[in-house]
Amino acid sequence: METILTINNLDKRYGAVHAVKNASFEIKKGNVYGILGPNGSGKSTTLGIILNVVNKTSGNYSWFGGRLDTHSALKKVGAIIERPNFYPYMTAHQNLKLVCDIKGIPYSKIDEKLDVVGLLERKDSKFRTYSLGMKQRLAIASALLNDPEILILDEPTNGLDPQGIRQIRDIIKHIASTGTTILLASHLLDEVEKVCSHVVVMRRGEVLYTGTVSGMTANEGFYELKAADMQSLKSAVQSHPAITATEENEDKLLAYLNAPLSGSELNRYLFEKGICAEHLILRRYSLEEQFIQLTSNTATTNQ
Repeated sequence: METILTINNLDKRYGAVHAVKNASFEIKKGNVYGILGPNGSGKSTTLGIILNVVNKTSGNYSWFGGRLDTHSALKKVGAIIERPNFYPYMTAHQNLKLVCDIKGIPYSKIDEKLDVVGLLERKDSKFRTYSLGMKQRLAIASALLNDPEILILDEPTNGLDPQGIRQIRDIIKHIASTGTTILLASHLLDEVEKVCSHVVVMRRGEVLYTGTVSGMTANEGFYELKAADMQSLKSAVQSHPAITATEENEDKLLAYLNAPLSGSELNRYLFEKGICAEHLILRRYSLEEQFIQLTSNTATTNQ
């Protein structure tokens, strides 16, 4: 799979503030990547460096396998790293015509991209009449005008209401379905989990995890169990080699796994011990739970 972007030991200091600490990761073609971390984790600084608007302190990065210099490579990139900034007294169509003039893009692209973001019917409305969500969607249309190979978005749903968040999420999914690589920075776990295939977790400038979202959440999980004789259930479960710990939660028993164990296997095991499970459900940890565990472990280690 083609590598779109390679980052090696990227470092950025603002005086005493160490904003990015030797960050390294790769962006492969055709995937949707989320840079996930709380505010101040170094997400925006990292994006600013690779877009050549922030100077790095050390380290390096290369676009498209190093075949192109940064200036040439950025012609293949679409990006929104600040609030949408258009002329309020001009229409959406007029604003995008200006962008086309600056970038040397044919006007024929305007309606096509407005349609992608659901603004074609409002193309003759002045920008000042747009809601925040519509302004953000117009910015995405602007970033798509050059048919970029990669679209970079910094906190694309920041400040939006639930409807606006869902609209942006659907647009990102649609763009990704066309084969465009997407890199978005967000502090919203739910957003990353729903739209991204891959995730880079950052905290205080450090990369804690890089890989697939499913890989981050692909722990063995735990079972919720219930039986008429809860004490016998607990004793049986605790003796199974794939179960590392148990916990009582209201009227159910939680059995935590340290190895794969299917529901049918567990059910058969219990039945052989004379226990009939009334309730047996396998649960997986969410990205939020994994993120909290990952960052908490790092915080404990650094103290």
